[in-house]
Amino acid sequence: MRTGSTSFRPPAPVPRTDWPGPLDLVRTLWNNPIEAWTQTHFEQPIVRTRLPFADVVAVNDPAAVRRILSDNANNYCKDRFQKRMLAVLSNGLLTAENEQWRSQRRLIAPFFTSMAVKSMAPAMSETIGEFIEAWSCRDGDIIDIAEATTDLALAVLERTIFSGGIVNGRDDLRSAMRTYFDALGRIDPFDLLSLPDFVPRLSRLYARPAIRIFHQAVDDMIAARKHDFENRGSDTPRDILMLLIRARDAESGRRLTRQEIRANVITFLAAGHESTANAITWALYLLSRSPEWRQRVRAEAEREIDAASPPVFDRLIQTRAVVEESLRLYPPLAAISRMARANDELAGIRVPRGTMAVISPYVLHRHRFWGKRADQFDPSRFLPGARENIDRYAYLPFGAGARGCIGSVFALQEATLAVAAITQNFELQVAPDHEVWPVHRITLRPKNGLPMFVHRRRSGRTKSQLPTTGLSTEALVVH
Repeated sequence: MRTGSTSFRPPAPVPRTDWPGPLDLVRTLWNNPIEAWTQTHFEQPIVRTRLPFADVVAVNDPAAVRRILSDNANNYCKDRFQKRMLAVLSNGLLTAENEQWRSQRRLIAPFFTSMAVKSMAPAMSETIGEFIEAWSCRDGDIIDIAEATTDLALAVLERTIFSGGIVNGRDDLRSAMRTYFDALGRIDPFDLLSLPDFVPRLSRLYARPAIRIFHQAVDDMIAARKHDFENRGSDTPRDILMLLIRARDAESGRRLTRQEIRANVITFLAAGHESTANAITWALYLLSRSPEWRQRVRAEAEREIDAASPPVFDRLIQTRAVVEESLRLYPPLAAISRMARANDELAGIRVPRGTMAVISPYVLHRHRFWGKRADQFDPSRFLPGARENIDRYAYLPFGAGARGCIGSVFALQEATLAVAAITQNFELQVAPDHEVWPVHRITLRPKNGLPMFVHRRRSGRTKSQLPTTGLSTEALVVH
């Protein structure tokens, strides 16, 4: 791989020499699972470990990853451990299996085609412009970038796939979703011990009030949209919520159940905003540490965002490379797990039935086959001429195969537009005495947020000058 002249090593745990003992493992998985990986995991294609709750193979060979996620995917189902952790999302696209999953995927896929996502760029740019204008009023202040990008991502969702808006206040919903992710993201010792589901999980108890708030907000959104449709009929905006409510599978003729609608709304609201917000947050942090790439992104934004011809996203090549490198170092999907239904072989190693196969994009993206500087920030890996040499199954920020994230293009476009515009308009600097550290809670986010000084660049542009590619916000909804 090529490396930039100013590449640096972003904060990350130093790999362990040995796998932790049972008690240390439980404590580490509870606090921050990415701190459990050993140097061997970053060097070997497959590492087998016998744990108290399962036989596990950590898979880092791209060909073996492809076999699990694509070539022999029918043999690898979501394991009971993952299903137990994500039980509150059961019946949705994230956790459904077999025909239930295929039916939902067919219904939702048209909303996330490349053309459909590009049509959402005007609303994304408009929302980003409003946040830039608000930040300009806080010139010199410290802003928690992780919190601010969460608000930004939620606002974009309101303008695009949930155009009817979010019924409850955004602050309450953001807080509830953060607690929600903290609860789901902790690997509970009771789950490790495979205790029955009726035994309360310690990690879920404190989150119950927040989960109720979140679920009530989603139920209110669904009820409000159904009421709106009953009164307005065909004039109701056909965003993804309306699509879920009215969808009928072309092959089976079935409609989604109430539980399926709720699970999918939660998935798109929670997972959708969280992964995008983290991508923007990490990219802005990494740019704050790299003067060379900050200048390259800024120069590209000055050149391309000023251009009149759409679409802007396709021309932000340097910025997209920064976002993709940020996703490599801090992937939103930090771990994928599957259970072998039948005996198989991966990279020459026998995998018995019942074995848990773990693919960690965090480890995979920093594996030695990326080169000696795999743990350093170097967006040139993703520039034209180098990007094509990356194995599809060596880079999995949004998964891969049939079950890869359906909203990956949406997230990448939003993150690229946001990073370009924010970098063009502001200088960001991490607040003194704040330690930046990645923590795994389903997604990979900065521990304790990311407070940064925000200084307005006088050459930056105002909201009214940001491009909308000549399309109105109404072009977002699917008619």
